[in-house]
Amino acid sequence: MKPSHAIALALIPMLSVLAAVAATWSQRVRDVFFFLMVGLAVLTERLDVNFLSQAWYRGTTRGIQVTLLEILALGLLVGCRFGRHEEERRWFWPASFGVMLLYFAYAVVSVVISKPKIFGAFELSKMLGAMLMFLAAATYVRTKREWTLLVVALGCAVGFEGVWAVKQYFLTRLVRVAGTLDHANSLSMYLCMTVPPLVAVAFAGWTRTLRWFCAAAAALGTVGLLLTFSRAGIPVLAVACLGTIVACASWELTTSRVLVRGFLVLCVVALVAGSWSKMQERYAEASLQEEYLDPTVDGRGIYLRLATMLATDHFFGVGLNNWSYHVSRSYGAKLGFRFVDYDYLTSVYGTEDDELFANSYLAAPAHNLAALTLGELGLPGLLLFALLWLRWFSMGAAFLRLPRADPMRVMGVGLFFAICGIFGQSLTEWVYRQTPILSTFYILLGALASLTAVRREVQSAEALATLAPEPAGILVTQNP
Repeated sequence: MKPSHAIALALIPMLSVLAAVAATWSQRVRDVFFFLMVGLAVLTERLDVNFLSQAWYRGTTRGIQVTLLEILALGLLVGCRFGRHEEERRWFWPASFGVMLLYFAYAVVSVVISKPKIFGAFELSKMLGAMLMFLAAATYVRTKREWTLLVVALGCAVGFEGVWAVKQYFLTRLVRVAGTLDHANSLSMYLCMTVPPLVAVAFAGWTRTLRWFCAAAAALGTVGLLLTFSRAGIPVLAVACLGTIVACASWELTTSRVLVRGFLVLCVVALVAGSWSKMQERYAEASLQEEYLDPTVDGRGIYLRLATMLATDHFFGVGLNNWSYHVSRSYGAKLGFRFVDYDYLTSVYGTEDDELFANSYLAAPAHNLAALTLGELGLPGLLLFALLWLRWFSMGAAFLRLPRADPMRVMGVGLFFAICGIFGQSLTEWVYRQTPILSTFYILLGALASLTAVRREVQSAEALATLAPEPAGILVTQNP
């Protein structure tokens, strides 16, 4: 163990206790914690410590990772539970949490029965951290005040990534920008997830200032995504944003709306025209035939074939986060790809030379989240994961049915299309599992779970009002 790890082992419990005490003591502290959770998620890999780190492994998680976000989330959760007045300590079972626990339990069993176990334990630690953030967000977000804070924090993070992307492209001269994340496709998925809620508020937000702020942040995020030149990300964001606009925008035309929306269309056309030549180059790099159907090319089609082979030989999969280990060791060779065996590298050279592993031909995680899940957790795991996604979609889709004037509808619809965005790019990428993306996604899901609980309370109150007419509008005015 390095000295830094020993220091971290002492600091983490100390900081967790201090965070819980501070959050219990003050509402303002809870606000700051939540703002930092959302805003700093894109920087988590610079604010973490990895225990038992296997940095040389080409998997989705390479150590038992503890970040500042988990400390903030724990403090926020405790503070919300014990720092509010008794009548404000509303506890509810967050929507989708039961399926989430079921999927986690299956993943635990997968790690127990598979070999090696260490890589799966790494991924389990990340899943626990994400669920902690889910519960913290679900407990904290209750009224329009907290929703405003969420939107502002999200806008700051997206705007920062957009500005940083512009700097990387025009000053650093990167061909494809990555923002503060580790790859252009990671930034693309993050923006596909976070821009739609900002677009929803920009078109139907509860204050004019907030609408303009979200419009500016969404514009910067869109520019940042275009500069990633992600072949999947660009059309996915276009569809998600178009769906959000159709669902949220008012179609009662006025002169100001016509002018603003006409200007918006011109800006989009200008952005696409300015990047058209490089977008054409990106799409011309590989055809669908080469990418998915050519068995001799190490493209995305290979991952689908590998997933089928893994699931056929192992009904329950090869184990969480074990894709790279097993494909590099044996399954890649069955398709003609001579990956280097991890056991050979570690037995002959050890694990101290990171450059050796970086220069070795090792299998990457499947560039398809469903294929990765099928290979690692088998068909039962994939079905459970699909059930979890269906639950998330149903939570967001329920808000599409609300009247446009309903104050809860805006964020519900925005979060529905955020789920659509991250799902769409997960068809070609695995980076859903990266800490900045997973953390932000689970925070948004926690907020959606809270909004779902509020919607049910309002519906119950309205149902009671029809039986015994009494004032029941307070829930609507207190919540978005």
